[in-house]
Amino acid sequence: MASPNRKPTEAELSLLTILWEIGPATVRQVHQAHNDSLPEDQHIGYTTVLKILQIMHEKKLVLRDERQRAHIYAPSESAVQTQSSLVKDLVQKAFNGSLSQLVMRAIGNSNNAEEISDIRSMLDELDSQQETVQ
Repeated sequence: MASPNRKPTEAELSLLTILWEIGPATVRQVHQAHNDSLPEDQHIGYTTVLKILQIMHEKKLVLRDERQRAHIYAPSESAVQTQSSLVKDLVQKAFNGSLSQLVMRAIGNSNNAEEISDIRSMLDELDSQQETVQ
């Protein structure tokens, strides 16, 4: 699991999401994709994106290819790895280590029948996999 100083902030997670979607990119490409995805009143400047990516590089959240004039940034971990780390941290901090409490809270707060059906299907699949192993 990543060390606490490697946990992405909300702004860093926003840029990581862009890099997971578009792949390795220059600061300019990340800046453009970020601003294209938000209303104009939420746009951020190029230098802000650059600074956040530099901090993320120091935290080892992104890799930086410096072989070209325009540096290329890429996530150091996959979305799944980062999400897993964040969920583990949330479970420890907010639910005293209980994954079932997290799931119960998430399901209890959901009013989306399709999501609940998807969760039920996932649980059924896990049950059938365990029965096969036994």
